[in-house]
Amino acid sequence: MRLYIILALVFLGSFNLQAQDTRNGKAARSYPPKLDGATEETYKTVGDVALKLWIFRPEKKEPAPAIVFFFGGGWQSGTPQQFEEQCRHLAKRGMVAIAADYRVASRHQVKPIDCVADARSAVRWMRANSERLGIDPNRIAAAGGSAGGHIAACTAFIDKFDTQGEDNKVSAIPNALVLFNPALVLAPIDGFDADGFGTRVPEARLGTKPFEISPAHHIAANAPPTIIFHGKEDTTVPYASAEAFAKKMKALGNRCELNGYEGQKHGFFNNGKFKEVTLQETDKFLVSLGWLSP
Repeated sequence: MRLYIILALVFLGSFNLQAQDTRNGKAARSYPPKLDGATEETYKTVGDVALKLWIFRPEKKEPAPAIVFFFGGGWQSGTPQQFEEQCRHLAKRGMVAIAADYRVASRHQVKPIDCVADARSAVRWMRANSERLGIDPNRIAAAGGSAGGHIAACTAFIDKFDTQGEDNKVSAIPNALVLFNPALVLAPIDGFDADGFGTRVPEARLGTKPFEISPAHHIAANAPPTIIFHGKEDTTVPYASAEAFAKKMKALGNRCELNGYEGQKHGFFNNGKFKEVTLQETDKFLVSLGWLSP
């Protein structure tokens, strides 16, 4: 028990350090975000909190594929501005690209189950408003990094924490996933031990049992095609967890591409050449789906 408590503190600290590094380093971003040229809309209101998203539109007005990005920060902090460059690139390529806000612990005193609920609401809102927004409702991708990658993945696999009162006739399941060092395994699973990584985040912090909010434990056949970018030296979310997820996806007949990067740690995709590398690989993945032209 003492070992698990220590591991939990290490895990939480590593996520918080990542959030601090994002604020203080080259990837520093403002909150609320300042995203020139984007259209700002509210997709959900919880109490007095209006959750917004920022929409970058392509030049063509015909129904287009869309992607929504969820920022990282350990479910604790972060800003939608993290994925601004990716949104601008994909909008130029012909997609409706969206940077979404969601509730986090430092600003709203919530737990990860609430973050998951917000992500599902965002995808559902996009599909419900697809005609007005010029979105093809059958070509919506959910994307994100770290904790944002976790909640993006949850939109595809976990519906237990949906917000009451939403129109469940409108699906919150995306048609593809683009994930950057995502937390995909939050409970023990075959093929991944890593010194008890699956027990590091306690139930009290998650708001539910780890199994209930662990994407890898809820994979089924006909899951959305997925691409994962992960540093092989990531000690915050070990690369082996992504391998376990990808293995299970493929075993069930799903498409899952895992791109591992030697020597790279958590958040490697935020800066320098790896931001460009992962963006170009994202582009290629979307081309392979027939969503973008070569």
